[in-house]
Parts: sequence; C-alpha cells; structure tokens
Amino acid sequence: MEARTVQKSKVVMTQLVLPSHTNSLGSLFGGTLMSWIDIAAAISAQRHSSRPVVTASIDDVHFIAPVFHGWVVNIEAQVNYVGKTSMEVGVHVVAENPITSEKFYTTKAFCTFVALDDHGQPMGAPPLVLESEEDKRRHDEAQQRRKWRLERKEQFVKK
Repeated sequence: MEARTVQKSKVVMTQLVLPSHTNSLGSLFGGTLMSWIDIAAAISAQRHSSRPVVTASIDDVHFIAPVFHGWVVNIEAQVNYVGKTSMEVGVHVVAENPITSEKFYTTKAFCTFVALDDHGQPMGAPPLVLESEEDKRRHDEAQQRRKWRLERKEQFVKK
C-alpha cells in the first residue's frame, strides 16, 4: 500500500445555514453541524484510503461559538493519524457572517473511520506521510487521543 500525504486527504466543505437548519433562537442545530462534520470527515478518510469508510466514533466535539441563520459554514477536514485499521480525521469549523465578513472559529471535532474491504470488513489504510511540522504535531496529538479513545472504549463498550 503506497503511503499518502495529509494534503491528499484535505477537504473543504461549505454550507449555507438555512431556516430548516436552525432552532428557535435562530442558531444552527448542533446535530445538523455534527452531520456535516461527519460527511466532511468521511470524504477525507475516503480520499486517503480510496475505499468505502464507516464512522467508528466522533469524539471531542467542541461547540465554541454559535452559528446563525444566513451564515456560511466552512468545514475543513484532514487525516491526522492512521493506525492498523483506523484513521483519525481532525475537523475545524469556521463560520462567516456574509454581511460583515467576520469569521468565527466555531467548532472542532475528531472523528475515527475504518476503511472497508470488498466484503465489508475492516482493512488497513495507506500509511500517512507527514510533510510539515504541523502534520507531525497533529499526528503526535492524535496518537495520544487514540490511547484515550481506546481506554474509554473499554469502559463503555461491553464485549
């Protein structure tokens, strides 16, 4: 399996917040944003692995600031880490008020995906090439999150 760069997995997805996406306060439903995050992250994992992928977990979702009706949401995703059969995708969300042109860092999340073989079984993904110091930092942090994720999984998932 040929190694691939982080750059190959990068995704930028843009959404417009419509009335159907908002709550009674006029701000974006968190669940809607989580769905968009999952889609962007899945595209990133699929780009990296060139295989169908499934979401294994979404964790460390942090809603930092609200996003309002009429705003533009830019979701950036990239593979941070590749393990034996899983990939961590980091997601960064910036919302833009199109009237004022102000941009707001609103959400971040870490998603884990598994690539599937032709029989729907987990398979390995290509190794990740770390080209920049930022890639290396994200990779190192992802290794620590993976350790924590596995510890939490043991606590909550019964075998």
